[in-house]
Amino acid sequence: MTDTTLLRGARLLGAEAPVDVEVSEGVITRIVAAGDGHGDEVLEVDGVLLPGLWDNHVHLGQWAAYSRRLDVSAAESPFAAATAIGEGLRSRPVDDEGPFVAVGFRDALWTDAPVAAILDAVAGDVPVVVVSADLHAVWLSTAALRRFGVEGDGLLREEAAFAVHRTLDDLDDVTLDRWVAQAGRRAAARGVVGVVDLEMTWGPGHWRRRAAEAPPAHRVEVGIYPQHLDRAIAEGLRTGDALDEDGLVTVGPFKVITDGSLNTRTAHCVDPYPGLHGAGARGMQTVPPDELVDLLTRARAGGLRAAVHAIGDRAGTIALDAFETSGCAGSVEHAQLLTASDVPRFAALGVTASVQPEHAMDDRDVADRYWSGRTERSFPLASLVRSGARLALGSDAPVAPLDPWIAIAAAVTRARDGRTPWHPEQAIDVDAALAASARVGRVRPQAGDPADLVVVADDPRAAATDATGDRLRAMSVALTMLAGRITHRG
Repeated sequence: MTDTTLLRGARLLGAEAPVDVEVSEGVITRIVAAGDGHGDEVLEVDGVLLPGLWDNHVHLGQWAAYSRRLDVSAAESPFAAATAIGEGLRSRPVDDEGPFVAVGFRDALWTDAPVAAILDAVAGDVPVVVVSADLHAVWLSTAALRRFGVEGDGLLREEAAFAVHRTLDDLDDVTLDRWVAQAGRRAAARGVVGVVDLEMTWGPGHWRRRAAEAPPAHRVEVGIYPQHLDRAIAEGLRTGDALDEDGLVTVGPFKVITDGSLNTRTAHCVDPYPGLHGAGARGMQTVPPDELVDLLTRARAGGLRAAVHAIGDRAGTIALDAFETSGCAGSVEHAQLLTASDVPRFAALGVTASVQPEHAMDDRDVADRYWSGRTERSFPLASLVRSGARLALGSDAPVAPLDPWIAIAAAVTRARDGRTPWHPEQAIDVDAALAASARVGRVRPQAGDPADLVVVADDPRAAATDATGDRLRAMSVALTMLAGRITHRG
């Protein structure tokens, strides 16, 4: 006879009377009035019971390494960043011959350009790599330029930057797997039951190995990139296929990056960036439209959904056109700037808007400068919801922290750090944000759902009345359950 776990006395969002929730074989079997439930194991629940939360866009290996690298995100100039790096170098082990890596620089609002000479002044012959907050640029010292075999003034963007990323993230399997497992446990402590992992490496191999070693603390959907498309098709990998015995790790979407980013001024836009001229004034379309259609057509034939990175409004149009032409299912990742006519196309085409609300808080000043006159359609969450589009919230960690409550707070309040809300007309209510963070697409669990659950101490609706977003960001997670297994208990 199968054992049943009883969650006794839980409160559902918006309901006054507590309930008992019975869980068996990883599924919710019954939700009944408090006192009417039965179970072999009883867990007393003190809090609001919600469907477990997903982060629909992460780079898990990079996020795992991020906390071990020097954060220079607070630097307001390249010289301030270099000063912090110089201090970090003084505590560097003398026998460490690898590159010194810092993270988080944002140069869009800097007056001076990040060039190799500024790093050379503090680094000397030590190769220094500084990764931008949006991951789309790296800033290298002269020694690092030599080490990676590239030329230039020290600033690399897009594919040249990604090539450096791949080298930096080429850690030994034992170390990387340990770091990723630790990151997974931290995510579970914030109510996370699933992530879409969009690392650029051959993810199925990494995750088969990790799952064989130990069950992950969350579900994982593993992305496939164009350089691996032929391999995925040859191996018969289709979106949703299990990669482990428990079915916690599955094949995720086929990821295509079609433009750059706002901070790097490479997001492909209809209008030019102020102060930029020539071929790159409107950003970069890194995958031509015809090639994108071909890639999505091949992905569809191979049974793969697509996740198309498109940040600028022109890139968004091209991505939606490609979905329409190819008939492929999937999502537009980021969708940070959209034309008004493209907003209703998401619902019409059945394309998910996979968005990262915290980026609006990080990028509001950059958007005001470089997307001046267009920011009313930047991060247009409310417009997408009103149009009937399906939203999926995420972080793009390490660009923003892997913490769904941070994303939810940004979506609901459009505010942070005591500043006034930025385009509050594009805020969504907390129920919509929670639904966009849960795979079941609603705020209350039901019988028949996977037993992927989270219990929080504060009522999210009450927390959402704090216009600063602080209560939502600080949400206390009392319990996280994955397929009936407790992955966190506070």
